[in-house]
Amino acid sequence: MSRRSGNCMRCLVIFAVISALAVCGPAIYWRFKNTNTNNNNNSLIQSSSSCPPCVCDCPPPLSLLKIAPGLANLSVSDCGSNDPDLKEEMEKQFVDLLTEELKLQEAVAEEHTRHMNGTLADAKRVASQYQREAEKCNAATDICEGARERAEALLIRERKVTAMWEKRARQVGWEGE
Repeated sequence: MSRRSGNCMRCLVIFAVISALAVCGPAIYWRFKNTNTNNNNNSLIQSSSSCPPCVCDCPPPLSLLKIAPGLANLSVSDCGSNDPDLKEEMEKQFVDLLTEELKLQEAVAEEHTRHMNGTLADAKRVASQYQREAEKCNAATDICEGARERAEALLIRERKVTAMWEKRARQVGWEGE
């Protein structure tokens, strides 16, 4: 089992190293390449004061109209102007919004408290019922224990009486079984 877990651990270590190289490798490569290029450029700059012209063959950036023509008609100020409920919400003042939020949180807290109180009342009721059942069981156990003690005392007395009559019967000549 330990050899199997050792092989598994070895595989995990190899996988971790390969993953780290795959993630960090390109960044390290470009950093060293740029450092070497900069060193070469510095020597070129020192030897000649002008650098070669940059060749840029980049396509022009795409506009929003070309990507999604339907979005060009929308604006943030126009957003939701047709929805009367949204328009009413947007016109409310910040204080009104905070007041409404506090009222909602208060309502949720009251509902939570009501639910908690109901649960607590149910728990008290069930605990009381279990307490009554436990008291009944204790009373029944006491009664049974008393009856057992009385029966044991009667049995001891009956054995004594039986032994006494058996002794008298043997004295008279009874042989027994």
